[in-house]
Amino acid sequence: MTPRIRPRTPAELSGDERTLYAAITGGPRAQGPQHFALTRADGSLRGPFDALLLSPPVGGALQELGAAIRYGTQLDDRAREIAILLVAARHDSAFERESHEAVARAIGFTSAELAALREEQVTAFSGDDALVASVVVALLDGDLDDGLWDEASRVLSARAVFELSALVGYYGTLALQLRIFRVEA
Repeated sequence: MTPRIRPRTPAELSGDERTLYAAITGGPRAQGPQHFALTRADGSLRGPFDALLLSPPVGGALQELGAAIRYGTQLDDRAREIAILLVAARHDSAFERESHEAVARAIGFTSAELAALREEQVTAFSGDDALVASVVVALLDGDLDDGLWDEASRVLSARAVFELSALVGYYGTLALQLRIFRVEA
């Protein structure tokens, strides 16, 4: 698979692209422990982040949405990583799977849990984890039935369901862009 865009180094970027680059590399993704690299050795961005530079207005909005989803929701780390990895499994997104399995391992996911997520096996989880996984699979299928909505909104909250739906949409968008631009893991 040949990449369709060439990653660019910071020196090759225009003013708006440099501003977006700085927001990505200096924002919350770059703070704290790094479980996957945002940049290559030459400073070019990895994964979906390089494609965001193609359109700084749209890429900037996506970058801000992604940061809000990763760092500004009420979803705990386990719920967020379950959701991201289920989206990666559904869309066969190697970069997201590789990156977020590293995050998941760092917060205590077992090899069996990661294997279950790769296969969308929600029955491998219990409690709130199982509910989150069920909601995400239903969202990936297109909707929540009334029973699942009632349980999820009562146990997790309507806000959490909203945040999960935004997460599924955002990571689905990234998976599509990674596929279109032939970005390798």
